Amino acid sequence: MNEDPATIRRLYGRSKGHKLRDKQQHLLDGMLPEVAVPAYGPLDSTRLFGEDRPVELEIGFGSGEHLAAQAEARPETGFIGCEPFVNGVVGALGHIRDRELSNVRVHMDDALDVLDRLPDASLERVYLLHPDPWPKARHAKRRMINHGPLDMIAAKLKPGFEFRLGTDDPTYCRWAMMIMGQRDDFEWLAERPADFLNRPDGWPETRYEAKARRKGHEVWYFRYRRT
Repeated sequence: MNEDPATIRRLYGRSKGHKLRDKQQHLLDGMLPEVAVPAYGPLDSTRLFGEDRPVELEIGFGSGEHLAAQAEARPETGFIGCEPFVNGVVGALGHIRDRELSNVRVHMDDALDVLDRLPDASLERVYLLHPDPWPKARHAKRRMINHGPLDMIAAKLKPGFEFRLGTDDPTYCRWAMMIMGQRDDFEWLAERPADFLNRPDGWPETRYEAKARRKGHEVWYFRYRRT
């Protein structure tokens, strides 16, 4: 299932939105350097958090609601959040500041760059919540749910631990079920429809998810165990 690394990059869309206000820019300039993932070199929990501890990673954290809620609930765990969208990073930094979270590190760029530098079997959970669906068929290769990125996620997850996916896009839902169904290194944990139609305990709601529900969208929740 291995793919050329060049074919699994560029999996996100725009990286900038509206112009930052002065306070937002000050937060970005002053706080991001304090919590940023080091730009170069191998990564592990000691380099990131100063000690050996469990580590989890969220790919594309939006405005950081889920990332911050998980970090606040489990301060003994280190969390890496990756998000190329600068306005989302500012939102996450606000959560980190307001909740005084010391167990979060932020990467304002492609999550695959971080995954590539982590040791194999080093993560206890990976989250991919409401990724860009790239709805056009010619863009399907840019979806994070493809064998190239999944090979990397599988390599970095500890056996027996979880990969979580959430989406409200019907095309992406069907695509994900097809691609994940082709793999023998992930076990789908759903035993009945309620297991992927209802948000599980310990899965904080994101702003994007709440917005999708207000629009009347159905949301699907997938939990996979690394075999």
